[in-house]
Amino acid sequence: MNGEGTIGVLGASGAVGRAAVRALRDLGHTGLRLGGRAEEPLRDVLAGELDGRGHVVPADMDDAGSLAAFVTGCDLVLNCAGPSYRFGARAARAALAAGAHCVDVAGDDPAAEDLHARPLPELARRAVVLSAGTLPGLSGLLPRLLARGLDTALALEAYCGGLEPCSPTVAADLLLSLTAGGPGGSAYGDALAAVRGGRRAPRVLRADPDATAPGFPGRVALVPFLGEETVRLATALGLERADWWNVHPGTRVHALLTALPAALAAGEEPRLLEERLRRAATVDLAGRSPYYAMEFRITGSVRGVPAARGLRLRTTSSYRLTGAVGALTADAVARGAVPPGTRFACDVLDPEEVVSGLTKLGAAEVLVRDAREPAAGADTDTEEEGEL
Repeated sequence: MNGEGTIGVLGASGAVGRAAVRALRDLGHTGLRLGGRAEEPLRDVLAGELDGRGHVVPADMDDAGSLAAFVTGCDLVLNCAGPSYRFGARAARAALAAGAHCVDVAGDDPAAEDLHARPLPELARRAVVLSAGTLPGLSGLLPRLLARGLDTALALEAYCGGLEPCSPTVAADLLLSLTAGGPGGSAYGDALAAVRGGRRAPRVLRADPDATAPGFPGRVALVPFLGEETVRLATALGLERADWWNVHPGTRVHALLTALPAALAAGEEPRLLEERLRRAATVDLAGRSPYYAMEFRITGSVRGVPAARGLRLRTTSSYRLTGAVGALTADAVARGAVPPGTRFACDVLDPEEVVSGLTKLGAAEVLVRDAREPAAGADTDTEEEGEL
């Protein structure tokens, strides 16, 4: 498949989907098919991002016939529709049944488990790449880039979060993540948990509602959170420790997220909670510029000398960033750089290529820092910093 193959983008009129369409265009893909429930917003994307060069085919993820009609004739399907924890592997199964590859900007463990439990023969010839977004996705890929500069990686410290609008899809997925998203039907991740001794360790960290975090301006709330992607990452890199911190610069969103489990247990309507999340994000953002940041530091050694590498990513929109990662993943699949089967993006993408692609697309700024502890008698560390 080359740039002339047909790529269908589901959810093309959403914040992530529109960014993915723009990135695919910039990557040289011309045969784009735009899908979503409402036709008029899709035509706006067609005119605004593709100058009318493409096709609009309405598609409803809740209608099997509509979804099948959309994917028929596609060489690859990029799914940007959500909420992901409700749709699961629906887009991937439809794409495979039509003989197409599939890239999903979300997906996570439930979709992978579905595809492994009920495999389709097309997986022997087609690729399904899940978690091809910001988090999960870049969150598992960027630490691998840092680890490449070390002979041995021992510990990871990560800070991720931002201040930006909350879309209806994100609000719905946040609520669903309290009861889904993890392996075996569990919730997505464990608050207060971390990796110790290479294994998941519950309740070893504490949240801090008034703190500072590297790469984030001002005071923020820090919430330790361990997702399955980080556990897999620790195993892949041989890490002894991994501390992951969700960063909340806005007080309203942080307070509401803290109260969500109790609100759901008390029977509060999920749709009302979703609307409250969106309003809280709007209030937190009032008068401030939106941003999203990721900060990673890995410590280990180089030729027996203790060393550390750090990476800082910053973007004006995690939605745009997720769309760009999805497009770069779709491009890699289209070029034949990803083997058949079901895989997570962080396991099959080249991190240097992805960072280079994000920079060229203008989706993010990425800074990498190398530092090595001084030998005995030396005065200072040696440090280099630059943009990839």
